[in-house]
Amino acid sequence: MTKLSVNINKVATLRNARGGNNPDLLKVAKDCEMFGAQGITVHPRPDGRHIRYNDVYELSPLLTTEFNIEGYPSEDFVKLVCDVKPSQVTLVPDKPDQLTSNAGWDTEKYLDFLTDIAACFHESGIRVSFFVSADKRMVEYSKQAGADRVELYTEPYAAAYMQSSEFAIKEFLEAASYAKEIGIGLNAGHDLSLHNLQYFHQQIPWLDEVSIGHALICDALYLGLEETIHQYLACLKD
Repeated sequence: MTKLSVNINKVATLRNARGGNNPDLLKVAKDCEMFGAQGITVHPRPDGRHIRYNDVYELSPLLTTEFNIEGYPSEDFVKLVCDVKPSQVTLVPDKPDQLTSNAGWDTEKYLDFLTDIAACFHESGIRVSFFVSADKRMVEYSKQAGADRVELYTEPYAAAYMQSSEFAIKEFLEAASYAKEIGIGLNAGHDLSLHNLQYFHQQIPWLDEVSIGHALICDALYLGLEETIHQYLACLKD
């Protein structure tokens, strides 16, 4: 079964809006695990506007499922990840002031850089994933750079899904099939939701993991966190 990793950045955003510790980020992460999530994802940014570096250090010893840390591999980020040694690090090409991830790596252009970074994390026993567009060439160069997995950037799929699900999935299915062919693991994330996740998984059932935050937390405002996680897990059943 494809694993569901819950991105808890938005929980930290809500906490930071008022200061203090409400909602309690650590409790929410543990509750997500208790409700069935198979992983927790965080994406600390340099300005600390949601997940902060100290959150990452505090979360790490508490989690019993897979811990996935996303981010741009700056010097500080690399140190954080190597200190914490999560199950997985997902490298994204975000600028420091970027609102949200909106593009994947050009893994051909940055091949040497990514190769060195991947090797660094592998020395610490950390699985490495690159955030890429649904492009077979980007998947190919991710493999060359030493990535264990790629995470397909699914915003274009989500944007096109309501007009034509078949059109929306086409490039993703091609990239996912190529990843399977060359033996690199496959994750997906960004704008996946209860509306479009089940079809995506039905078409690409060999997905290793999906990372979902914004839509899941929005759904939880109406459905409650436990029911929301159960509904997302239902979308991932074979």
